[in-house]
Amino acid sequence: MTDAAPVVPVAGLVTPANAVTIARILLSPLLFIVILENEATLGTSWAAVALGALLALSDILDGKLARRSSTVSRSGAFLDPLADKIVVLGTMVCLVAVDRYYWIPVALIAAREIGISLWRVRFARIGLSVPARRSAKWKTMIQGVALCIAVVPLLENQQGVVDIALWVAVAVTLFSGWQYLRDGVSATSLNGSR
Repeated sequence: MTDAAPVVPVAGLVTPANAVTIARILLSPLLFIVILENEATLGTSWAAVALGALLALSDILDGKLARRSSTVSRSGAFLDPLADKIVVLGTMVCLVAVDRYYWIPVALIAAREIGISLWRVRFARIGLSVPARRSAKWKTMIQGVALCIAVVPLLENQQGVVDIALWVAVAVTLFSGWQYLRDGVSATSLNGSR
């Protein structure tokens, strides 16, 4: 399990970490547009690499800001994973649209992300908090690396490399989802909740 800061109610959405997270959500469509406008090069461009790096750095920054304050707001605990899903799934859908990615691996990742989000809601309704494991951090990082590989212009003609990176991301994504479900079921049975 990771060392998570306690989640405490903080009035409103306005915290420095949440501001960075909201900026990430608002900037993500720019990355989508850049990928879609570069259909002739399968979505690859240095602009996409730069925007992807900026969005990844904003994810690191909002985490540092949240840890510096020693608390994580409820809104931040909701917004940060939402922003990650918007950026990752939105970028993957755009890469499918420009024929860089195939829909099956993207559908597997999307199903995991949506399914785990629904499980989190279910666990929260019965009063359980299932902390993220370190594998969830690895999942996010590996998804980011796979996306970066897909948009780097130097790899435009290296579809095999892109496919391998994507399937590695699928495997890690599904594994971390299985771990989360297992931890949630264990926590549910320990609490006697169903």
